[in-house]
Amino acid sequence: MGLTASGTKTILLVSVLHGCLFLIAGSGTEDPLDSSTMDISSRRFRAEFLQEWQGSADAPYFDASTPRNITGLVGHPVRLLCRVKNLQNRTVSWVRHRDIHLLTVGRYTYTSDQRFEAQHKPRSEEWALRIRSPQRRDSGQYECQISTTPPIGHAVYLNIVEPETTISSGPELFIQAGSTINLTCTVRHTPEPPSSITWTHGAQVINFDSARGGISLVTEKGLKSTSRLLVQRARGADAGLYTCGPNNAPPSSTRVHVLSGEHPAAMQQGCAKSSLDRITSIACCLLSLYLLRKPSFNLHFGT
Repeated sequence: MGLTASGTKTILLVSVLHGCLFLIAGSGTEDPLDSSTMDISSRRFRAEFLQEWQGSADAPYFDASTPRNITGLVGHPVRLLCRVKNLQNRTVSWVRHRDIHLLTVGRYTYTSDQRFEAQHKPRSEEWALRIRSPQRRDSGQYECQISTTPPIGHAVYLNIVEPETTISSGPELFIQAGSTINLTCTVRHTPEPPSSITWTHGAQVINFDSARGGISLVTEKGLKSTSRLLVQRARGADAGLYTCGPNNAPPSSTRVHVLSGEHPAAMQQGCAKSSLDRITSIACCLLSLYLLRKPSFNLHFGT
């Protein structure tokens, strides 16, 4: 940002000196300045100082097809790009909006954070900001600026994400004995699809060829990978903690409860009733304490 202010001062100083020299040159002659010369000088001043160039055909501008939303992974280099047309003798800078911090000017980096790097090939229209080992805190808006007066910018929003693993059932699953345990594990934001996804029941890796039988697994890999575990004819021994563990993302777990008599919906209603009973009990205790503290309230025991 400081460079832009300096450039503005330079343009102003040159314009003022140009005007002074023009007046000095004119005062050295006896003939007054003719109207055509004054008109040329006025147009030049407006073009250089009053920014009439912004509406002209040779003004610099950004390529609108450049992406404005970039998603990167924690720890993996990411590149923000802007493409400038008709730059001429102006410079391109990258600014971080969060703290209005100047990161690069031209091909030079203006920050002590060595993870940031300016990238530009000579005679190329592309001006890039590269971030080595980005972190979640680097998410936010960045702006590519051209050193016009005033500067014009192209905003780019960066979102840095981490690999994540989720199980669709949530932290707990209640099923009826004899039904099928159906768990779907989803893996997102990995640099590449996981080469393996392991399911464990408690501390034991699930063996699909075990004598238990009725266990199957369906896995689909891609930008978002899924692994679906099916355990048929659930029984009490099948209850417990199930964990989905991709090789390149953190694991995720869910606890399965196998109910032998009570229906899951009935159990949920029981839990709600239990919570209501606790609330009612607390309210009764508070009311009792309030009444005991009142001077007009007396308790009589015995006959």
